[in-house]
Amino acid sequence: MIILIILLLVAVIVTLIVYNIHIQQKIQSFKNLNARVNNLSVLQDFMKLAGEEDSVENKLKRMNDIVIDKYDIKYSTIVVFNGAEYVIKASNVEAKHHDTLVNLHNEEIFQDSVATATPKYVTIENENEKLPYQKAEMGRAKSAMFFPLYIDNIYIGYWIMESGQMHAFDSTDTTIIEVVKDNIISVLKTVAYQDTIENIDRIDTFTELHSAEYLYGKAKKIMDKYATSAVCMFRITNIEKINEQFNRQMGNDIIKEVGKIVRAAMSKEYIFVRYMGPRFVIVFSGVEEVAVEQFLKDLKEEIESLAILAEETSEDDEESYENAASPLINFVVSTYYKGTGIEQLTKRLEEYIESAPKTESKINFI
Repeated sequence: MIILIILLLVAVIVTLIVYNIHIQQKIQSFKNLNARVNNLSVLQDFMKLAGEEDSVENKLKRMNDIVIDKYDIKYSTIVVFNGAEYVIKASNVEAKHHDTLVNLHNEEIFQDSVATATPKYVTIENENEKLPYQKAEMGRAKSAMFFPLYIDNIYIGYWIMESGQMHAFDSTDTTIIEVVKDNIISVLKTVAYQDTIENIDRIDTFTELHSAEYLYGKAKKIMDKYATSAVCMFRITNIEKINEQFNRQMGNDIIKEVGKIVRAAMSKEYIFVRYMGPRFVIVFSGVEEVAVEQFLKDLKEEIESLAILAEETSEDDEESYENAASPLINFVVSTYYKGTGIEQLTKRLEEYIESAPKTESKINFI
């Protein structure tokens, strides 16, 4: 009888052990599934962020915030080499520590990590120590993981996450963090073109207007606040004749004066750029084509009444007008639709205006 009871107890214990193992496997499976779901959520958030209309700087800051929130990281800093120097693209660390964080590539402890494209984990062993790269910031971070960032085998910077606890990352699943790192690289790669566009814009020296690149970056964000906008390109059609008849300085003076006239007539809500050479673009944000026709007629009349004298003569002298240059303007107008390619639209306007006869001087809607 006792033997039967013992055997029964053994069977119950074995059953409980097997059941417990099964439950642990389910829990681990759930944890792995939860981690995959979390990674997918982070990736979706990153991809959504990359496609939004926002500056590269804001995108990277928001991406860093997602990492901090989703993975419960105390500090996270993304540093990128911009071609001239290392700059912090995103960080939740106080600014007084930025000089240290932006020079981690020079620290001996991380140089091998950079050279071999492998992560580096550092931690202190007691409260009286500080991390090797820390200067006067003892106590802020007590452990850290350093990840060099590469795009197409080209080193571009690093990501470092830090904790205020010793050995905080001992049990961290590095495969998950590698996914996060890869996602950070994907976003950096995705926004690289946008970053170039945002920084390539310049101010034209003749007219003090933004260049055409402004349309594809900051101006597009303004335009996309509205469903549609009227976009007008105009050309000084007789600029080559003016340069030939007078000189290039006269042509430059004409371009300057035309820019001044249009800028003075413009509302602050509209965008005006020197597109290229004798071509300019006006964007009437949130305005339909039909609503700009009268404005353009008045503008055309004012521009073509401009007369710049080739030499110092009295304006009362009738002969002075024989030596004056006046611009002729050809306009073409079309509609920009929110979210579409402004570069494709301006290319179409340019092709139209360049293929038009040089003698044409009117307002065209296409």
